[in-house]
Amino acid sequence: MLVYLNNGLLPEADAKISVFDHGFLYGDGIYETLRVYNKKVFLIDEHIRRLKRSASLIGLTVPKTDEDIKKIVALTLDANGLREAYVRITISRGEGPIGLDPALCKAPTFVVIANEFKNYPEEYYRDGIAIMVPEVRRNHRAALNPQIKSQNFLNNILAKIEAKAAGAYEAVMLNTDGFLAEGTISNIFFLKDGALCTPAVECGILDGITRALVLDLATKTGIKVREGFYRLEELTASSEVFLTNSTMEVMPVSRINNTPLNPGAITSKLRSLYKQAVSG
Repeated sequence: MLVYLNNGLLPEADAKISVFDHGFLYGDGIYETLRVYNKKVFLIDEHIRRLKRSASLIGLTVPKTDEDIKKIVALTLDANGLREAYVRITISRGEGPIGLDPALCKAPTFVVIANEFKNYPEEYYRDGIAIMVPEVRRNHRAALNPQIKSQNFLNNILAKIEAKAAGAYEAVMLNTDGFLAEGTISNIFFLKDGALCTPAVECGILDGITRALVLDLATKTGIKVREGFYRLEELTASSEVFLTNSTMEVMPVSRINNTPLNPGAITSKLRSLYKQAVSG
């Protein structure tokens, strides 16, 4: 594998950063994960806009222009001979002495990694996956703004540990007020009283790019959508539940804690519409 590091491509074994990089030391950095279909990067403009927003919110300079980023992603895909792939763009504060002051770092570290995308098992989409609600709560938005897609992922990792221990594929966290928030790597949707519901951004979630597309597709096809504050009881009483992100796309849920569910028609319809959007 070839990795793009700062200003060029390097073999994976040579693509190394300093132990004094503040991304390694403190999780001081941002990232985006993108899906590539037949060498086409899906919604790359939206991902770059969000990357720049994250950078702005932590006072970090993006060391490449939008066009530079697009060319580097294409270069990395071509160099690795990839057609179906996922790409991770990471920007850290960079190398500097130990200490929290961002001014200690003179230049950001910029990395693009492209890997072959291996499809999720088809039975996941046919039968659904199990999710659970962990004890750990989502970081309070006043403490760490969820609009920053940051390298600091310990909150999500703790929830993932609980999910694995419970035999679940994903953990969907509540916020500190007890309302539904989001998964460790996903947004959540559920069907309630004929409407497609999802936690509002104000619940302390990242406004997922796939989430936004699904909301748009649902609205255009005549499905009522609601963004709001929801309790766990409303989720477990719903008739359909699914998760979204750039790699899962639209993933049905078959179990929440000990409550079984069946993938439904709305989930199937939205997954089909999403596939059409990708093909377009």
